[in-house]
Amino acid sequence: MSNRMNGPSLNRRSFLKASAALGGGLIVSLGPLSTGPLGATDFAPNGFIRIDRRGLVTLVMPQVEMGQGIYTAQAMLIAEELDVSLEEVKIEHAPVNEALYGHPVLGRQMTGGSTSIRAFWTPLRTAGATARLLLMQAAAREWKVDVAACKTEQGFVLNPDGRTRRAYGELVDMAASMPIPPADTITLKQPADFRLLGTSAKRLDTRSKTNGALIYGIDASPAGMKFAAIAIAPVLGGKPISVNQAAALAIKGVKQVVITEDSMAVVADHTGAAKKGLKAAGIAWEDGANGTVSQADILRQLDEQSQENGAVARSEGDVATALSSAAVTIDAVYQLPFLAHTAMEPMNCTVHVREDTCELWVGTQNMSAAKQAAAAVTGLQPEKIIINNHIVGGGFGRRLEADGIAHAVKIARQVQGPVKVIWSREEDIQHGYYRPYYYDRISGGIDQDGRPIAWSHRVSGSSIFARIAPAVMQNGVDPDGVEGAAHPPYKLPTIHVEFKQVEPPGVLTSWWRGVGPSHNIFVVESFIDELAAAAKTDPVDYRKRLLSENPRALAVLELAAEKAGWGKTLPERQGRGVAVQFAFGTYLAMIADVSVATDGTVRVPRIVTAVDCGLTVNPDTIAAQMEGGALYGLTAALYGAITFAQGRVEQNNFDTYLPLRIDEAPHVETHIVRSVEAPGGIGEAATSAVFPAVTNAIFAATGRRVRTLPINPEELKA
Repeated sequence: MSNRMNGPSLNRRSFLKASAALGGGLIVSLGPLSTGPLGATDFAPNGFIRIDRRGLVTLVMPQVEMGQGIYTAQAMLIAEELDVSLEEVKIEHAPVNEALYGHPVLGRQMTGGSTSIRAFWTPLRTAGATARLLLMQAAAREWKVDVAACKTEQGFVLNPDGRTRRAYGELVDMAASMPIPPADTITLKQPADFRLLGTSAKRLDTRSKTNGALIYGIDASPAGMKFAAIAIAPVLGGKPISVNQAAALAIKGVKQVVITEDSMAVVADHTGAAKKGLKAAGIAWEDGANGTVSQADILRQLDEQSQENGAVARSEGDVATALSSAAVTIDAVYQLPFLAHTAMEPMNCTVHVREDTCELWVGTQNMSAAKQAAAAVTGLQPEKIIINNHIVGGGFGRRLEADGIAHAVKIARQVQGPVKVIWSREEDIQHGYYRPYYYDRISGGIDQDGRPIAWSHRVSGSSIFARIAPAVMQNGVDPDGVEGAAHPPYKLPTIHVEFKQVEPPGVLTSWWRGVGPSHNIFVVESFIDELAAAAKTDPVDYRKRLLSENPRALAVLELAAEKAGWGKTLPERQGRGVAVQFAFGTYLAMIADVSVATDGTVRVPRIVTAVDCGLTVNPDTIAAQMEGGALYGLTAALYGAITFAQGRVEQNNFDTYLPLRIDEAPHVETHIVRSVEAPGGIGEAATSAVFPAVTNAIFAATGRRVRTLPINPEELKA
């Protein structure tokens, strides 16, 4: 890996600019750059590094912190190349400015897709290295020495004489007046020289989280704020037809009843009064065209349309001929349900609509969409929308959507002063943008030696890209919908993969902590296990044979198997299951230990992961993401399902949409493969792998194959 800047040649003016800060200091700006496919180091997002006269480094961060540790990780990128301690880097939220801060991979000012480190790895380090070189040049000019002889250390430039040094803060004014160094003079550190990257640094936000100082969107409290409780039409496309406003207004503290085309809200002095007023209002709804939609209707549509040809995502070899000559063939149907996000912080947004501006206080993953939604509702120009973005108490893709913001702005237009709109947990679960229901048909064949010679997979389900970015669709194929399916890590000589878009009535679908991989890895890894069983071969050994030409995938599999003690005999109704994946730019193997009680209850005491995500930033963050992602996915595997009756979501709180309980949480071990490859994503990886690791373990324990999620204990009884 070269220590020079990687990627395309960059225009100096568009990449790095230096100027004096308003209060004195140095600003290094990352401007809009060329975009391309997500890869090693080809991406430059937008952001600013500011160094003041005290030497304090401020990173104006376009990415949103939602528990994934990105504020710490990206601060580490700056600190490493700038040669300062992590504690000296301060983080500020970026303002809404898509031209300056738009994510070059995702195309908007947004956070998602496990891309934050992948997209920022080179540009933030380059910005830090450039600022460091400017400071060294300033010191060298003062000392009248060769800049190449100068060094830096913990926020100081060191004189070659070994006696003199200058703090960064003392040099920023001179550095700001100097010309930008040519791009080919910017040298990044080699991994062998990293002193911070690759170490388990303490998170910068821990103290403020534990002492309550950190402000989430739900904590925002502008002067004069009122509170609103909202009820949204229970059926998509429905509308309110009657409201007892007098009863609502009779509640002490209630100030106003607001009705929109598809919702109703009660505005009050505090949340308690608003909720009581909402209950007293006795709202009645007109359901509209989707009022008869049932789960059976949705499944019937998926079943029927999944039998039709889809758009071809990949086709190599003659699958039909290969299947006809196979020694053993297997046909299977896999189903994965709609899933809600249930972030700990419920949906909320505080809005103040004035005559010429609209100001929001919110935690969102998608500032671009938030601005567009507010502008569309108010009719104001986008530059009149002010967004105060906050730390997010759980995103998982839900806060990529701006529906909650649109609802809040519609209410705020009818209220004098700022109003905070908070969704109840019931509104949150029953009015989500859900992970699509997938209905996959897959067929495979093996030869006399058990080797797969035919693989046919048709993915059927909703397309998110078709709704939000139709241009991303490739000849009818949603690239996210087939991620993990079109290019599995195994050597499959004959493979045919299709995508069949099926849009269910009365349901909104969106991202859910890795949409395509979260379902495709389950199908692919479960079916590989089925082929291994048909070949009468150990599942790990079977995968090893198919990964002979994929050394990184093979390495994580071998490491996970070693650490998990694969091959050891387990007691009756206990089993180990394995899954291997390449998704989000990361190789991951996961092995789950599972016990199945005679009543069908499934327990997962231990999960072992081995991960190769390329060069690491903060190993502690990687372990945390493996743990959190595995638990998030395990919750869905055991309990997650959103179902419909009469157009309504049947689940409404954590008694009917169950979370994993603390006594059910497994011990999660994480083993990181040392790598010099470009960084991969980590936030969504474990969630995708845990589904097949657990269900394959269930097969090992009981001999019963799980093809439909969530896991049904009734089907696993002794």
